[in-house]
Amino acid sequence: MTIHSDIPTRSQVDRLLTHRAPASVSLYLPTSRTHGAQNDRVVLSNLCSAAVEQLRTNGAEAADLAAIEEGVGAIVEDDAFWTRQADSLAVFATPASVRTFRLPNRLTEAVEVSDRFHVKPLLRAITFPQAAYVLALAKGKVRLLEIGPDGAPDEVDVPELPRDAWDPRSNKVFMARDRSYVRQVDHALRGVLNGSDLPLVLAATEGIAALYATVCTYPHLADTRVPGNPEELSDAELAAAARAILDDIYAAELQETAALFDTRTSQGRAATDISDIARLATMGAVDTVLVDIDASVPGSIDEVTGAVTFADDGDASNYGVVDEIARRVHLASGRVLAVRAEDVPGGGPAAAILRYVI
Repeated sequence: MTIHSDIPTRSQVDRLLTHRAPASVSLYLPTSRTHGAQNDRVVLSNLCSAAVEQLRTNGAEAADLAAIEEGVGAIVEDDAFWTRQADSLAVFATPASVRTFRLPNRLTEAVEVSDRFHVKPLLRAITFPQAAYVLALAKGKVRLLEIGPDGAPDEVDVPELPRDAWDPRSNKVFMARDRSYVRQVDHALRGVLNGSDLPLVLAATEGIAALYATVCTYPHLADTRVPGNPEELSDAELAAAARAILDDIYAAELQETAALFDTRTSQGRAATDISDIARLATMGAVDTVLVDIDASVPGSIDEVTGAVTFADDGDASNYGVVDEIARRVHLASGRVLAVRAEDVPGGGPAAAILRYVI
């Protein structure tokens, strides 16, 4: 079954992060791509009810509550929408609009109500999307697969994709033919991959892979390929090999970041205290921040000084401090890595690498 994920673009994330309006609701829930849609609908409806109750307790207008219930309710009742799911669903609702993202990551249920959206879990889909395209490229056959974190891959329909190196759209003369073939493949893929940020994993023999690298225009081609002739591998085998490559890519990225954090700590350019990070993020001094995707620290951050006011519980009058830190770093052109708790240096909800010594 097709993944149907909606990986948000940078501009979409920016719009979510800069949004400000009373009665802003953020809902997250894990979903099933293959079954259980009815249960997922019930969960979403219950999450919406919890959000509306928070807003009601905080004195929101009855008309606003009704508009949010109606907007989310329309999604709950949309049969076609629930036949096309990924592994999690993010819903951002206000009285005026509802925006959804289907994500290829397994997220936990969450309800957040404030004057801004809770975007941190969504950033996980950008940090480590757990989804990719696999280009199985051989002289005798070419196909493009879409994979998620698990399950069977799906072959993607690519208009104008040549069948093989002997397709009439390719030349007939040895190396010139092969170069024309891979160039035609790259040209056909542009219409499908344009605007995507997902990695493209190449499955090909060494010669074809080297040739494709010289013509590939997609900026997210993975450095590591699936070796051998992909004609001899099933789609499931290609997906398993590509997922292993994704795991290695993400693990290497985390290791490099952890090593850099250690180096910057010795140079006085790192922080793990949440109050310090909030102040530094407000100053624009944070180059990279790692945030615990599941951490919830209720409170608020002063817009000018970055001082943190912590709250005992989350409600419609405050927001997540860690989420706000991620927002400020992102909008200051910093790098935000939404990771699991064990991958945050120092064991706290966030860790920052600074641009300079403070």
